[in-house]
Amino acid sequence: MKHEFRVQVGPAAFRIGSDWRRPLDQMAALYTGYPEPDIPDFTVRLFARCFWRRFLRPSVMIGGDYMLPDAAPLSLAHGMLGAEMGMNLQMALGQRRFLLLHASAVERDGKALLMTGESGAGKSTLSALLGERGWRFMGDEFALVDLDSGAIHPFPRLVSLKNEAIALFEGSVDASRLGPLMRDTPKGDIRHLRPPDDAVAKMHEPARPALLLFPRFGHAPDIREIGQAEIFVRLTQASTNYVTLGEAGFDALSGLVTTVPSRAVDYPDTESAVDSVERLWAELAK
Repeated sequence: MKHEFRVQVGPAAFRIGSDWRRPLDQMAALYTGYPEPDIPDFTVRLFARCFWRRFLRPSVMIGGDYMLPDAAPLSLAHGMLGAEMGMNLQMALGQRRFLLLHASAVERDGKALLMTGESGAGKSTLSALLGERGWRFMGDEFALVDLDSGAIHPFPRLVSLKNEAIALFEGSVDASRLGPLMRDTPKGDIRHLRPPDDAVAKMHEPARPALLLFPRFGHAPDIREIGQAEIFVRLTQASTNYVTLGEAGFDALSGLVTTVPSRAVDYPDTESAVDSVERLWAELAK
């Protein structure tokens, strides 16, 4: 590719190639402080479907080691979003060293809090807020479960703030940690946030899972217990490689379900959610 950027995020190393310099410059600015690997695990490509689309109404296709052939292109203004989507795609389809859960994770005192749920549940916003309030941010897209020990390995990529969540961080974090505002993406307005420095410095330090929450935004405050069978099914649906891993994936997921306390948490606003998290952590995390 004409331009290239490399970055290490936790245990995964990426090479991003692009027909355009702009998305990679934006990534380099936000990934300041992250290691640059010599040998990547995955390659992402941002490319034009045809030559003239590099210049006239630039249209960004997402490719790499793994790709979705029917994916729609993005505008060049959303090129950095395309690179982040490509990195997540490589992990989702190519990662075999860990059980992947579509979940956010934060750490305190060597113990990890996992939060998973459907898109819009608020797990990314919650993990980012907790990362600014004394917790170590470990990731907002994937939780990486060690197949042998069950420990959670960090994957602290950029946080994808969406729509109303953007305003929660503008003015409260250093402007250099915020990427460009991208309007009218497939998921609305998006702005990326670089995690705190300690999240980057400790990106190779795993933590023992101590609490699993299923948050749900936009509902009256409520906390409910969930049966292990339902938890198991929910987590298989939240994993992109559970089936591929076979017996190792089953064992890792079974260990998580049977040893880690879980709750479903409904909340109407972020402050209510943070209060519920802190209360449940004090009560259940051992």
